[in-house]
Amino acid sequence: VQLQASGGGLVQAGGSLSLLCDVRGSTFVINNIGWYRQAPGKEREMVAKTGRGVGTHYADSVSGRFTISEANTKSVTLQMNSLRPDDTAVYYCSGNIWTPSQGSIDRWGQGTLVTVSS
Repeated sequence: VQLQASGGGLVQAGGSLSLLCDVRGSTFVINNIGWYRQAPGKEREMVAKTGRGVGTHYADSVSGRFTISEANTKSVTLQMNSLRPDDTAVYYCSGNIWTPSQGSIDRWGQGTLVTVSS
């Protein structure tokens, strides 16, 4: 199972971007999935996550501006509105995903860069 993130890019402050995380594999179940980000010189932080048994959660800094879609069987999106320069970071998709061979484990995708200009 692999997580493929896409949709990053350069946008002006106040603009919008939508990130997509595709989960690719033969047989799997998404228990929960979310988005994390890491800005230069900072630690990785949770942005938004959703899934069975965990509900939906947002970081305080993005609440009201970002929306994570309900995870379907193969993907999840993050709609980012009213972007600010401090949203600039590499965004990662991560999920706890079950497969028949490995059970439920945490998996990470590659990052996608979001740059917000002032």
